[in-house]
Amino acid sequence: MTAAVSAGALSSYLSGAGLGASLIVAIGAQNAFVLRQGLKRRHVGIVVSICAFIDVMLIALGVGGMGALIARAPFLLDVIRWAGAIFVFLYGLRAFIAAWRGPGHLNASDGDSQTAIGAASTVLALSLLNPHVYLDTVVLLGGIGAQRGWPGNAWFAAGAMCSSVVWFTALGYGARLLEPWFEKDVSWRVLDVIVGCVMVWIAASLVFAR
Repeated sequence: MTAAVSAGALSSYLSGAGLGASLIVAIGAQNAFVLRQGLKRRHVGIVVSICAFIDVMLIALGVGGMGALIARAPFLLDVIRWAGAIFVFLYGLRAFIAAWRGPGHLNASDGDSQTAIGAASTVLALSLLNPHVYLDTVVLLGGIGAQRGWPGNAWFAAGAMCSSVVWFTALGYGARLLEPWFEKDVSWRVLDVIVGCVMVWIAASLVFAR
């Protein structure tokens, strides 16, 4: 009996971790911001903690039944969708402007004046104003996890949560390994252009989503 329970728990945990990783490890506004903060070594702990905490809470709410509520109230996602589209578009425009002006070399004296509150506010907006975040964590992960019943749903949620925490930590703190490629302004310009394109694409997908 114990072996069967352990096998079932492991299976649920790995399923949650695998599905969670497949949804989290994708190019998006949130990941692009975490990567950039990691490269600049600006408020990485705050940004990573907020991203992981939001995912953990939303996954818990989804497994707890919040996914069904959101599915029945599509107007909530519509409000988030339009607010998110505007914010993400403006952030993308900001990235294009940064690419045009040039951000300067990556070093300890980099003149990035963004405060911890500014970084926290930005990542909160990028996370919570994106309806795909709710669809992925609350509706999809929560819906699948809730079907497993206790304690399988708890193990499934734990796996998905762990994937989120590991991913954001690795992305934020592992970004510094790419520093040799960002010693030149052109590398930052390319990154900002890529970020800008991603943001505009996300904004367009939100506007034209059906």
